[in-house]
Amino acid sequence: MKLLRYGKKNHEKPGMLDSDGNIRDLSKFVDDIDGDLLAGDKLQTLMDLDPSTLPLVGQKVRYGACVNNVGKFLCIGLNYADHAAETGTEVPEEPVVFSKFTSAICGPNDDVMIPKGSEKTDWEVELGIVIGKAVAYADETVAEEAIAGYCVINDISERQFQLERSGQWDLGKGCDTFGPLGPWLVTKEEISDVGNLSMWLDVNGIRRQTGNTKTMIFKPAYIVSFLSQFMSLQPGDVISTGTPPGVGLGFNPPIYLKANDTMSLGIEGLGEQHQTVIATP
Repeated sequence: MKLLRYGKKNHEKPGMLDSDGNIRDLSKFVDDIDGDLLAGDKLQTLMDLDPSTLPLVGQKVRYGACVNNVGKFLCIGLNYADHAAETGTEVPEEPVVFSKFTSAICGPNDDVMIPKGSEKTDWEVELGIVIGKAVAYADETVAEEAIAGYCVINDISERQFQLERSGQWDLGKGCDTFGPLGPWLVTKEEISDVGNLSMWLDVNGIRRQTGNTKTMIFKPAYIVSFLSQFMSLQPGDVISTGTPPGVGLGFNPPIYLKANDTMSLGIEGLGEQHQTVIATP
């Protein structure tokens, strides 16, 4: 099942994508796509619906972030062996954890703003995990059961803020619009092998990232289990799991985003995002 949120910013409605790629309205059944929905019985109710019986929504609508009211937006760094190699970094012995501020979350096709003072804004296509059950101190079996589904994330990063300022990464990761989510939350029964999904990202029509989740060092269930040893995870929490090679920082010389650039990115089975880069007003 592909769940989504559509409409004007801060006024999104819940929806579902049918097998023909049409948006169907879910407002009669749920208020929103969020942790309350994912944790309750309504998710199964939605799975039992016949999408053809739901109101059809026009195609020219804005997608909002596929999950609302995200409590924690956690991220794993250097989680692809080939990306670690391009940055000249050793493969980590355990997941590298940082956070994106939830105010960074935006729709998958919304404009991405370059922060004031930025000269090194970068791109990163990533697989997102959406938590569906509260867990703490979970083993990998319980952690797998806690995953509601997956989505596409562009982990936009300001490298000078991230790497040359305070000694931790969050300042370069959590700027406004640095967390496009979606277009859909794809429930995990639709993904036959999350460890073998192709992924890609283009800048101005030029392919910059080509990868596959099979080169992930730490897999989704392990990541959820690991994080749960240090904090409880709640329904609606989102985890961005790292990026394959091809980020701007990895080129020689590096390539960074500028106003009027465009990005297109996607992951097999999870949909695509399309963004225009703008300067901060």
